[in-house]
Amino acid sequence: MSLTSALNTAQSIFNNTGAQSSIVSNNISNAGNKDYVRRQAMLTTSLNGAQVVKISRAQEDALLKQYLKASSQDSAQQTLLSGLEDLKSIMGGNDNETSPETALRTFRDKLGTFRATPGDLIAAQGAITAAQDVVTSLNNASKAVQQQRADADKQIKNQVDSLNSLLKQFETANNAVKKATAGDEDPSSALDEREKVLKQINQIVGVSTATRANNDMVLYTGDGTTLFETIPRTVSFEPTQSYAADTVGKKVFVDGVAVNMGSGSTTNAKGSLASLLQIRDDIAPTFQSQLDEVARGLVNLYQEDGNPGLFVWTNPTTGTAGGVPPAGTVIKGIAGTIAINDRVVTSKGGDPMRLRDGNINASSTAANPTGSSGYTAELDRLYTSMDSGIPFDPNTGLDTNVSILTFATNSIGWLEQNRSNATTAAENTQAAAARTDEAYSNETGVNLDEELTLLLDIEQSYKAATKILNAVDEMLKALLDIAS
Repeated sequence: MSLTSALNTAQSIFNNTGAQSSIVSNNISNAGNKDYVRRQAMLTTSLNGAQVVKISRAQEDALLKQYLKASSQDSAQQTLLSGLEDLKSIMGGNDNETSPETALRTFRDKLGTFRATPGDLIAAQGAITAAQDVVTSLNNASKAVQQQRADADKQIKNQVDSLNSLLKQFETANNAVKKATAGDEDPSSALDEREKVLKQINQIVGVSTATRANNDMVLYTGDGTTLFETIPRTVSFEPTQSYAADTVGKKVFVDGVAVNMGSGSTTNAKGSLASLLQIRDDIAPTFQSQLDEVARGLVNLYQEDGNPGLFVWTNPTTGTAGGVPPAGTVIKGIAGTIAINDRVVTSKGGDPMRLRDGNINASSTAANPTGSSGYTAELDRLYTSMDSGIPFDPNTGLDTNVSILTFATNSIGWLEQNRSNATTAAENTQAAAARTDEAYSNETGVNLDEELTLLLDIEQSYKAATKILNAVDEMLKALLDIAS
């Protein structure tokens, strides 16, 4: 080996170890950064020695797609579960102490007590108070359900705004990737930034990707609608400020195509946006219809001569007093307006003994016109009616010919079944997302042990180069000594 060749080899080693040290140091400083993909210097050898020809990024497209799929499913399932948990909290938690079902059972017990002692004014007042609790439970639950829909609507608006902002960031990152790739520059940092934004978009709306020339990426939603191609597609939504039972929420559009809401307690949604739509337009309205059917059933059961009796209601649309509604058909919003007839409320000048004697509705005929203290026929009718089968609207998703108590129980069961299924599914999607995240991180993340080992190898190369330089230096000195 000539002295010139030795010097070239040493210089090559210094250049390579410098580049490699920079890359390894960058890797180590980003250990634990989930948005960073490991780099590696690629070397090639020739007659002139080894040289760094490329910086390779540990990209794993197949694993990234699996991660995106699992992540969007988990985001959707967790969002749905949160909505169902909120509905459960409206019912008072694990014991459902504020649910209409609990209030109805207490009312029936109080009615039974009054039925056993029909001349007792205190027992009559106890039954009226229990009936008031039923009304309060229905009113509060209806109000809370509509508030949940309004809250979901606000979250949808916030997510649409975030999505539009993220798509603009994605455009910037994608342009940087294309420019670096076309210019034969290292696109690793731009790819990291684009992937980081992609993961955030995927949490809101599940996406599939396609990569074209120069690393140009195209995004599609789960139903194939283009979300990004060269430029962001418009995502639009008009929020609704307040919700009533008959309010229909506005749709979300991606490039003019409506986003589908999720379906089922193990939702088929991908991304939180579709689950929020499912809560607002499916889960909450179905539960509201069940509350409305309980309220309508009470008005029907306690009617007098074809007029509302103990339970009255106000038509949510017209604001006028409602009559006896048709059987088996949901009256939207009736649970929010049902009330106790003032003619049995003592504080409003009413007489609770009308529950025994009838004539709660001023237009009806008294069942016990003499006010006999032992009269129980009307109380018998009211008490037994709570266990009699009556028709309910099939659109509530529950049995359609059961007693009002059973219907109220089934409503709680429907909610609990959906919540339980969603909980199990959420545990599964969370586990799947964690596994795919781990698999992806193992292939693309920084392993400190490997990087430190590589750093030791680079150090050895550097030492070898210094030895070559020392040897050349000694040889030159020897030559100079001979020449002198």
